[in-house]
Amino acid sequence: MTERIPATIIETVDASKPIRLTPAQAGGPIHTRSYSGRFRNLRLFGGGFLFLLYFGIQWLNWGERQAVLWDLSRQQFHIFGATFWPQDFILLSALLIIAAFGLFFVTVLAGRVWCGYACPQSMWTWVFMWAEKVTEGDRGQRLKLDNAPWSVMKLLRRSAKHALWLTISLATAIAFVGYFTPVRELVRDLFTLQLGLAAGFWLFFFTAATYINAGWLREKVCVHMCPYARFQSVMFDADTLVVSYDAARGEARGARRKDSDPRSQGLGDCIDCTLCVQVCPTGIDIRDGLQLDCISCGACIDACDSVMDRMGYARGLVRYTSERALEGDDTRLLRPRLIGYAAALVMMVGAFVWALDARPMLSLDVTRDRTLYRENMLGQTENMYSLKIINKTQQRRDYRVTLAEGPFALHGRREVSLAPGEIIDLPVSVALLASDGLSHRELHFAVSDLADPTSRVSAPSSFIAPRVP
Repeated sequence: MTERIPATIIETVDASKPIRLTPAQAGGPIHTRSYSGRFRNLRLFGGGFLFLLYFGIQWLNWGERQAVLWDLSRQQFHIFGATFWPQDFILLSALLIIAAFGLFFVTVLAGRVWCGYACPQSMWTWVFMWAEKVTEGDRGQRLKLDNAPWSVMKLLRRSAKHALWLTISLATAIAFVGYFTPVRELVRDLFTLQLGLAAGFWLFFFTAATYINAGWLREKVCVHMCPYARFQSVMFDADTLVVSYDAARGEARGARRKDSDPRSQGLGDCIDCTLCVQVCPTGIDIRDGLQLDCISCGACIDACDSVMDRMGYARGLVRYTSERALEGDDTRLLRPRLIGYAAALVMMVGAFVWALDARPMLSLDVTRDRTLYRENMLGQTENMYSLKIINKTQQRRDYRVTLAEGPFALHGRREVSLAPGEIIDLPVSVALLASDGLSHRELHFAVSDLADPTSRVSAPSSFIAPRVP
């Protein structure tokens, strides 16, 4: 992210006690300083893996189709060897609930680590920050460029940055839309200028959304737009691990020589270098305590640890720790709230796996014709139905249609053969063999697999007949 100004010294009215404004307080863009450290490496490893999945998985094939494809036009959602249908959307709802409880569990355990290490907004912001660095230089160079008058060099650097931003945004849009339409055809149509109106609109929309969110809004999304930032603190407790500054060890702050004794000068371990502020993607000063803007990315920890190493002090002045640990007690990892979330998460995952394994691979929907009834050639009352049969398996299957016992006769095609994923609308008629004077009766259709009789589904419907006085 880009800097709103480096922790600038602003004088008070009497000019005797200067106050320091953080980039977030000063306003303007945030420019972060380059740094290295173990938490940065962890984020690069995790983010690289997630980017590899996002940009690469839709290019894999499974048989003759794309391995992961959400085909909205055919209402089929392919995930490797499994195909899901709109009737399976309850599983999607369950998956979202599991993801929510997983987020709750992680938040109670370690605060907003999702935001710092896996959130798409954060991940793409880091990539856009890298694009700024390779085109405009490191933090100091970007600050000078901001304050410099417009010149050919400034125009070229800014143009290169925005061109790289747009390239990344377009690649992001292609990858996303490629999950809903075959990605190879999408790329071919894009570069041959044969793109359809719908695909072109969505490519433009997601390119613009990525460019604006990761390039311009950045931390404003995390602070002002993300609902997670608003309710995260409700899930924190005294044992939640959050990025914290150890004030008891660090205060009083102040500059000193490396070989001097800070205690003899009345100083703590914090040398007031402000590197923790300069590397923060949301521009806060972690020394002011836990704040809404903190995304727990660990950047300030890496920066502070590097300073502690150079000064010969112990690491951990800024670290992942809990409120209880800062007060001198031990952090309790096992506590009722965390155990409760973990137990609920395990049970929900188990139930989801069971439901996924037990979901029927054959679907039947019955639609009754709008005509109430008619009389056939034998003088019997007859109703018309349309049976929608779906083969959800990956093999061709032969099915038989039957009707539950009752005073009815089923007329029409009884057996069908369906290819993998094929849908058929089968028209049938049902005749009433013996009238008992009732105008409304219930009946049940059934479809079974000829090769596997245990694979069977049924669906109810109604039969309408004229009332006999």
